[in-house]
Amino acid sequence: MLLKLSKDPLKLFDDIWSGTQLPSAPAFRVDIAEDSTAFHIDAELPGITKEHISLNIEDDMLTIKAERKHENEENKKDYHRVERISGSFSRSFNLGEVIDQNNIQADFENGILHITLPKSMPVKKTKEISIR
Repeated sequence: MLLKLSKDPLKLFDDIWSGTQLPSAPAFRVDIAEDSTAFHIDAELPGITKEHISLNIEDDMLTIKAERKHENEENKKDYHRVERISGSFSRSFNLGEVIDQNNIQADFENGILHITLPKSMPVKKTKEISIR
């Protein structure tokens, strides 16, 4: 017995997901690690070039912004379905007083943005006051 799922084969997945909201995912995934000298952030940015990534610090907040552009593709077939996400994405991280902001380093290789946030030397916030 044959079961007709949809009139249009391209609408098959639309029929399955109609009326449901897929859970939203973060703009891009990051791994955060710490060692004795620094924090390390690895941001996964596949399909994005280095020129479309910016790192900014404002009021102790590190923001990673990336833009993925969708290029129009010409296809000689009767139909074409594109399921790539395009647009601007950003994530922000509070640095606080723990990070030496003057020595932050960033490298981009194979779709991974590696950010090294060196720890600052602890500031001694205690002071002994002599009594006269």
